[in-house]
Amino acid sequence: MALAPNVYDAEPIPDTARAEIDRLLQSGDLFRYTAPENAPVALLEQEFAALMGSKYALAVSSCSAALFLSLCALDLPKDARVLIPAFTFAAVPSAVVHANCLPVLVEVAGNYRIDMEDFAAKLPGADAVIISHMRGHTSDMDAIMALCDAAGIPVIEDAAHSLGTTWNNRKIGTIGRVGCFSFQSYKLVNAGEGGILITDDADLVARAVIMSGAYEHNWKKHAVLQEVFARWQNRLPLYNMRMQNLSAAVIRPQLAEIARRVRDGRANHDYVATALNSSPWLHVPDALPPEQRAPDSIQFNLVGVETDDAARAFARAAEARGVKVQVFGLSTDNARAFWNWNFIPGDTPDLPQTRTMLMRACDVRLPARLKREELDFIADALISAAEDAMGEERAYGT
Repeated sequence: MALAPNVYDAEPIPDTARAEIDRLLQSGDLFRYTAPENAPVALLEQEFAALMGSKYALAVSSCSAALFLSLCALDLPKDARVLIPAFTFAAVPSAVVHANCLPVLVEVAGNYRIDMEDFAAKLPGADAVIISHMRGHTSDMDAIMALCDAAGIPVIEDAAHSLGTTWNNRKIGTIGRVGCFSFQSYKLVNAGEGGILITDDADLVARAVIMSGAYEHNWKKHAVLQEVFARWQNRLPLYNMRMQNLSAAVIRPQLAEIARRVRDGRANHDYVATALNSSPWLHVPDALPPEQRAPDSIQFNLVGVETDDAARAFARAAEARGVKVQVFGLSTDNARAFWNWNFIPGDTPDLPQTRTMLMRACDVRLPARLKREELDFIADALISAAEDAMGEERAYGT
């Protein structure tokens, strides 16, 4: 019997990182501002901005930090209303709260993307929008940007899961005012932790650089117009969310691997999706036509499953076959279930569409490094688990 594939380990760090890591360890030069120029973090910012076609990049401690700094750099008023999708990770509403703003949750449809009718209804009175491309699923960015541009509302893209994704041939993260990415271990590029924001807005990035922890005149080591920085010297609080050089040394050699990982991840996802869609109990929603995704996981909905017990039975049956399934709404204290975000001011909003989706939406890791036989193992386990669990439920219902 084949062994269940390991879907949690990331790809090995490229060998080319080792010499730079050894050099840094020998020198002890881990702080990004020690070197007068060309520190690993500074080089990463230059290379990532060039890769994305953006003017500026700021590497920080996490994608959460990037989101927080982006909100702060927009200079929003206290208690500003920030629209976010109701299907995202708890770090997103947390960043909004940390920035002294109020999250306004928007309904998400069964295809995991923003419900545009609810978005349009809630947009009046909003001060900013964060679009989370959750698990790499892109909402209708044409419609979103048309509405926001017409209203003069800035858009931040939470592209933590979308490095390498395109929308109408535009790179996700470059469509809004700011794009924020993650280098956490389960993302396409792995540094354990880390994040980066990109923008073409010199004033915004200058504010973010200073607040990230560029104290005194360390901002002079950033490739941004110096007179922009000078306007904000000593006028902004410092949050110390800098990236350190070892993280950048781990990330930089992986940038060359992004195109391959995107290609392999998309092929793996589509192969398993075709298999799962052959089951009457499982459905993988289609991508939107302008979207070319870069997935490293797969999401699917349980179809015709009437009870939570049956959904839990499916998850148990899959795990018994070696495949761990997360049913978002049924996993205890899941950080992606909006009703667990008790830190948001006010009562939990009534979002029936999103709640219904989360109660039957499933999540399985599917890293780009997996081979065809491993993909077959995962697909077969999920289909067999569905047949066992749903067939049992049907028998009880007769």
